[in-house]
Amino acid sequence: MFSVASTCLGSQTNEVSLIDWREFDQNPVSHSAAHHLTSIQQLLEEQGYARVSDVARKLGITRGSVSVSLKGLRQRGLVIEDQHKHLGLSEEGHRIARGIHTKRVLFQAFLRESLGLPDELAELDACKVEHLVSDVTAEALALFLERRPADDEARAELAEQVKVLEKSIKEGRVETFPCKEIEDFSSELMRKNELENNTHDDE
Repeated sequence: MFSVASTCLGSQTNEVSLIDWREFDQNPVSHSAAHHLTSIQQLLEEQGYARVSDVARKLGITRGSVSVSLKGLRQRGLVIEDQHKHLGLSEEGHRIARGIHTKRVLFQAFLRESLGLPDELAELDACKVEHLVSDVTAEALALFLERRPADDEARAELAEQVKVLEKSIKEGRVETFPCKEIEDFSSELMRKNELENNTHDDE
C-alpha cells in the first residue's frame, strides 16, 4: 500500500529524506518566471510585440515587479530586449514557454475530461503544476488523453510505452519536449474546449 511516510521519510524514522523536495529546485523556472515567459509568448502571438507595460497589464502586477523578474530571465538568456525596449524570447525561452503552455493544456484536459472538474478549477490547478511536472509525465499524459485506455491490457501497454519513452528521454534519443505532435495535440484539445464553451454560451 502506498504510504506518505515511505515517500517522505528515510530509512530511519527520525530522518527526513532530502531527495524528494530538492527536486523542486531542479525546475528550469519558478511559478512567477513561468507566467512571465508565457505572457511574453502570448503577447508576441497576439500583437507581434511585448513591452514591460504589456506584461504587467496581462499579469495584473506593477511594471516594477515585472522589471525585477525580467532581470533574472535576461541574465539567464531566456528573455531578450531590443533598442526599442521590446521584449522577446530566446530559442530556449521559447522552448520553455511552449513546454509550460503545453503542459497546462494537457492537465486542464485531464482534470476536466477525466476527473470531471469544472473548467475554472481545472484551469486553476493546471496552472499550479504546469512548471513543476516532468517532461516524461507530460508525454505520458498526452498518450493517456489520446488513447484513454479502457481495460487492463490497454493500460499495461500504455505503461510499457511510458517506460520506453522515459528511457528514450533520459538517453537523449527523442525530441525535446514538447515535440510537434504533442504540441499539435494540445492545440487540438484547446480548440475543442473553446468550441464546447462557445456551444454552452449559445444555449
